[in-house]
Amino acid sequence: MKKINKFKFLLIFFSLLLLPLSTKATVLDFNVDSSYDYKGRSEITAFLHLISEHAYFFVEDNYYDGLTTEDKKAFSDNTKELSKEFDNVIYPRLTYFFGSEWKSGIDNDDKITILLSKIKTNSGGYFYSGDEYPKAQVPNSNEKEMLYFNVEYVSDPSAKSYLAHEFMHLISFNQKERIYGVTEEIWLNEGRSEIVPTILGYNDIYIGSALQKRVNTFVQNSGDTLTEWKGSIADYGVLNIFMQYFVDHYGVKVLSDSLHSNKVGIPSLNDALKKGGYSETFSQIFTNWTIALLINDCSIDNKYCFLNSNLKNLKVVPALTYLPISGESTLTMTDYTKNWTGNWIKFIGGDGTLQVEFIGDEKVEFSVPYVLKDSIGRHSIEFFDLTNSKRGNIYINNFGENYESLIIVPSIQTKLFGFNGIENYYKFIWTASIANDNSEDNEELIQQLLLQIEFLKNEIAKIQSQIAAILWQEESCNNITSNLYFGMRNNNEVKCLQQFLKSQGPDIYPEGIVNGNFYSLTMRAVIRFQEKYSSEILSPLRLNRGTGFVGGSTKIKINQLLDN
Repeated sequence: MKKINKFKFLLIFFSLLLLPLSTKATVLDFNVDSSYDYKGRSEITAFLHLISEHAYFFVEDNYYDGLTTEDKKAFSDNTKELSKEFDNVIYPRLTYFFGSEWKSGIDNDDKITILLSKIKTNSGGYFYSGDEYPKAQVPNSNEKEMLYFNVEYVSDPSAKSYLAHEFMHLISFNQKERIYGVTEEIWLNEGRSEIVPTILGYNDIYIGSALQKRVNTFVQNSGDTLTEWKGSIADYGVLNIFMQYFVDHYGVKVLSDSLHSNKVGIPSLNDALKKGGYSETFSQIFTNWTIALLINDCSIDNKYCFLNSNLKNLKVVPALTYLPISGESTLTMTDYTKNWTGNWIKFIGGDGTLQVEFIGDEKVEFSVPYVLKDSIGRHSIEFFDLTNSKRGNIYINNFGENYESLIIVPSIQTKLFGFNGIENYYKFIWTASIANDNSEDNEELIQQLLLQIEFLKNEIAKIQSQIAAILWQEESCNNITSNLYFGMRNNNEVKCLQQFLKSQGPDIYPEGIVNGNFYSLTMRAVIRFQEKYSSEILSPLRLNRGTGFVGGSTKIKINQLLDN
């Protein structure tokens, strides 16, 4: 038996050296997912290009045949390097942390199959669990432990991260679905795969890393729901950033223990936290994460910061609410959110006693921390004490003098499992009131001043509208070329966007403010516009609701209407 094993080793060794030299000794037809394939194909032909210790690397015939001799050499070199990384780093380390894929699997072969084919741009690859079942059960099964990898990303700096991500899915299928007979929540399944490049050290160099790409996505979509899976790029962003925080603070072992459990989703994480000796629950961790995203300051408490040095400057941009600097005022806003979604609402301005009342939907449970920043820049964190009817009040004396800002961070934390589709929205209302602390002020004088201020504000608004109209003509806003998103300030293209939205009528942009600042009113107008033209903007991206982010399909529709 030992002689036979040595012979097999030599055969594999020489195959590794010889197969990349364009040999096509083994050619197979593979079923592929048409929703990922760049041409919507459901079947392709590929040849065995390389055999490594743990994998067969098949390459799509049509792609390889279209390469020049020089490009084939470069491709083979890059594939070799990727195979070495898989054998020496990805496979041994991920199986050590999380357990193995199904051995010897449905095909009775310890090696997995990695198919390199042309996949849609912006997708590094995918895993299809149907391949783990016989064709009698799943007709398009390839009956192999296999991964699908975008052949055009073989030379990409993030290739190792993409391959590790997909291999983690193969492990998760075996460790959760096969062994325990339960199907993991999609968000947590994707979350585990999102964190493995960091665990393997692939994000240590931040510039150009997969982590940098996810951070860029997240800062533009920080209000995306953690547990709702729509398959959008925003979903990957929020999952990645949450997992960076979770693993930094609680370790890979907790994530692994949640995989080796007959529970799924949040309950599996809560059990794993308890097993690891941690007192925090998922709910408390989520709340701390939303605060860390706001202040990211380890000097206050480690739980309110990211420990990864590459994320030390990561912060969300809250929605701003300006309170009148003098006199008494009251502002009320109704908003909607989903379970496990971050919301950050910042109050500045005002002078006196600030009262904020919070009223949440009684059907769900809210956590509502708030962060006060004093006049010398120090932060303090407190919580609303909500009644059974989900109501709570806070009072901040000398706001504007002793405190420069207040940020409330409400989130719903009710649903623990069953995240299989689009989640429900729930309402919350906040009312902010400023009462002047000087009881000797002349009430009549205050009312007169407020009336004068209101008159001046109206006059200013008229002038600004006239100036905006002039600038609109001068700047010749014939098209939108840049991606526009929440938090941008004093931006001319945002002005063009606002003027366009205003031209779409009060149903789209009732406020009609044109100031170049992309805040909550503009974002809501963009969402209304996206949902009005959902078949052209959202449906191609498989989205059911607007995002508020002005990107590819949104810009195309805006520019089309501008041309008309």
